[in-house]
Amino acid sequence: MLKVTFLLLIFMLAAASTAVAATGDFAGTESCVGCHAQQHKAWQGSHHKLAMQQADKDTVLGDFNNAGITANGINTTFFTRDHQFWVNTEAANGQLQDFKVSYTFGVTPLQQYLIEFSDGRVQALGIAWDTRPVSAGGQRWFNLYPDETITAGDELHWTGRQQNWNYMCADCHSTNLKKGYNANTDTFKTTWSDINVGCESCHGPGKKHNAWAAKDEAEKAQSPDSGLPYSLNDLDNVTWTMNTETGTAQRSPAATGNIEIGVCAACHSRRAEIKQGIEADGAFLDHYRPALLSAGLYHTDGQVLDEVYVWGSFEQSKMRAAGVTCSNCHEPHNLKLRAPAQQVCSQCHLPAKFATTRHTGHKQDSEGANCLNCHMPATNYMVVDPRRDHSLRIPRPDLTQEFGTPNACNQCHTDKSTEWAVTEFGKLWPQAKMPFQSWTTSLSQARAGLPQAEASLIRTIRDTSLPGLARATAVSELGPYLSPLSGRVLQSSLSDESPLVRFAALGLLDAVPPENRYQLAQPLLQDPVRLVRTEAARVSAAALQTSLPPGEAQALRAAFKEYINTQLQNADRPEAHLNLGIVYSQVGDAVASEKAYRQSIKLDSRFAPAYTNLADLYRLQGLDKNAEKVLTEGIGQQPEDAALHHALGLLQARSSQLEAAIVSLGKASELAPEVARYTYVYGVALNSASQPTQAMDALKAGYIQHPRNVEIIHMIASIYRDQGQKAEALEWARKLTELNPADQQAKQFIQQLESAQ
Repeated sequence: MLKVTFLLLIFMLAAASTAVAATGDFAGTESCVGCHAQQHKAWQGSHHKLAMQQADKDTVLGDFNNAGITANGINTTFFTRDHQFWVNTEAANGQLQDFKVSYTFGVTPLQQYLIEFSDGRVQALGIAWDTRPVSAGGQRWFNLYPDETITAGDELHWTGRQQNWNYMCADCHSTNLKKGYNANTDTFKTTWSDINVGCESCHGPGKKHNAWAAKDEAEKAQSPDSGLPYSLNDLDNVTWTMNTETGTAQRSPAATGNIEIGVCAACHSRRAEIKQGIEADGAFLDHYRPALLSAGLYHTDGQVLDEVYVWGSFEQSKMRAAGVTCSNCHEPHNLKLRAPAQQVCSQCHLPAKFATTRHTGHKQDSEGANCLNCHMPATNYMVVDPRRDHSLRIPRPDLTQEFGTPNACNQCHTDKSTEWAVTEFGKLWPQAKMPFQSWTTSLSQARAGLPQAEASLIRTIRDTSLPGLARATAVSELGPYLSPLSGRVLQSSLSDESPLVRFAALGLLDAVPPENRYQLAQPLLQDPVRLVRTEAARVSAAALQTSLPPGEAQALRAAFKEYINTQLQNADRPEAHLNLGIVYSQVGDAVASEKAYRQSIKLDSRFAPAYTNLADLYRLQGLDKNAEKVLTEGIGQQPEDAALHHALGLLQARSSQLEAAIVSLGKASELAPEVARYTYVYGVALNSASQPTQAMDALKAGYIQHPRNVEIIHMIASIYRDQGQKAEALEWARKLTELNPADQQAKQFIQQLESAQ
């Protein structure tokens, strides 16, 4: 994932709200009350009802009686003026300033406050109010980032794009949200039909439904279509029959659709929006690009790490595979559990089978030993907000021991070792009875760079009994291990039943020569899932410059246009324009590409990837001086960005500025030792400058961190060969065939070395 940095802007205080009601086919929640009074009553007081509110004496829960907090050396004070709520805190220019609070955001266990500016931006303060009771540590102001130093100019400063409500938060806290971004003026006019999460957030626009409801019964019988874009009827006519032998209920009929889960996932997932609005089928992947089980977001076994919400966890669960939906456990209107605590589990799991010492290893009245703590351990986010992992997995201290993943046993028994947990858990559930979770093994091996990772990833990808999300993640990890064998798996993944697997496989085509990408991606340009066909268009873009049969050309142009629209959906973000610049370059439109990169830099002058890509565009046009100027500007904005130094070093090397190139390339290797390519290129440059000893030192240091990197190993062997140290050269060359016995180039290299002895 690209790191987003902050564009310094001096915001002016807005006089009043710029948000106005957006209607269209939306009728508003109040129009539903007449027929759905019970549901409306349940909704009152829910997190959805209170998701966002105008700031007034009834909605503001924080202490605005000249209360204050000091964080990062900045004194922030909350106060009232003329019956309005204000905060004095650090502005974007680093100076203290008064800001009027326009909206409250959320209600428990914390409440945030939103500040609106004259350009339509609404920003979330980094100081929040802990709404928990005093006995629980609440009723206080607190810093949402207590472990970080965040001052003006930082990407997480409350005035920055990472805290921008219009992009980051709005579409999940209000109904019928229209961002209303104007790229020409870099301003917003964001609108909604309901300020909070109302009926139409989940059921879709209701005007046609209201017209249908106004008909008499005879007319309704003639027009059975209720007018709603889709029906949340996943559980209609579904029965759950208890299997007394296993103690677990079974669903009948089996689940065939997932509209309800897709509707909930729209907000309860880590995702990016690719199309605004609700369509008739409510398909999640037609509107959003969800995160896979990526490093930094999830542990290798799929447990939550970063704030990823619920969908990604639940997609991995046996419950999901068995046909359980969100509303089996949660009442959809008040969002409460269907039954208190673990009684919700006993709807489908017999207590006589599971709420026993034999099952849990704890006495039945043991504090903390319950279904939720063992199978849905909680992680705190935003300092005070515990979120439960919805993968509903078996505690696995043995995986902690092998791969370092967390386990619920040690989360409670913090005074005990992992070895203790493995032993105690093994008394109840011997290792032989534990299921082999292949993706934990394959992802752990892949991220550790182990030789067996390729075969392990392939096993995970081919196991269609596993969740599509886990298999797609395994596909995404396959890039460094591509070989003839994994290449065949990549090809089969492009036609996989899971759209997430198809999507991940398309992403891997970036590692394939451009002339081969279109041939592989072409069948997916008309995929029924928007996420897949737009990704197919992205990787196939270069084919627009070639001669294609009319039907194929039309399909590619249509999908390409759709891809462009997915990026324009987020035109307020520098990443979107970076993506546009890349594909415009691939289709040969250098003017549009340059414009897109320039817009990316305009939006965020510290967004390093835009500089490196713009410089590369100039390089391809033979404009090396322009490229050098852009890279120098970028380094001025982001002096610690390794990619900028690396790109500058390559440019200097091409211009025969070898001494300067070594300095730049060395800086890149120093700043990002985790990037093997930087170390390799730095080693090559040193060797080219007749500094083989320094080159060897750099390359061997890189090898320790990247023991599977073929380029580094080959270069070390080559330097030994050139120095006449044939035995050492052979020793290193043989490491290549150990990594890949089918590597013909390595075999030839070894033969050359052996024949030279």
